[in-house]
Amino acid sequence: MQHKRKSIIINEINYWKKNRLLPEQYCDYLLAFYTEGNQPKEDRKDVNGKFLKSANLLFLLLIPMSVFLLYFTELSIILQTAFAILFIFLGAALFFYFSRKEIILHIPIITSALILLFYSVDLTAAFFPNQSLPLYINLICNCLIWILIGWKWRLVYLSISGGLGIVTVLVSIFI
Repeated sequence: MQHKRKSIIINEINYWKKNRLLPEQYCDYLLAFYTEGNQPKEDRKDVNGKFLKSANLLFLLLIPMSVFLLYFTELSIILQTAFAILFIFLGAALFFYFSRKEIILHIPIITSALILLFYSVDLTAAFFPNQSLPLYINLICNCLIWILIGWKWRLVYLSISGGLGIVTVLVSIFI
């Protein structure tokens, strides 16, 4: 086959792969076939890897920042709630963005779940001071949310954490 025709076909297959017109495995097979196994390595994965590491680091830093905003500042409950909603929304948005690319980032999921737990416990303590029943109900609801999300997205660690959380709360209620 002529070199010009091969390059046109290879460019077209790369376009299909980039825009997900064909599954990635098919495109890789066709590229290997038409380049006779001499296709260049992609540098895009390295950039993606750096971005993923940066995003994970950012979300790991949100945990101490949330604890600081909750327990060491005199912010109003409305401002704390706004920060909580922002942090949880960022985690959910990043998770859904990368899940469409079939990349699951576990750090934003864990971070969002912990921030939701911190802020919901803080809100419960603010609205129901010195009452343990609303706190227990809140903790069980958080654990149920973890179990449901873990079941829906097949994240075993989230389901196990939710189950262990419910068991821990129930044991602390009855002991």
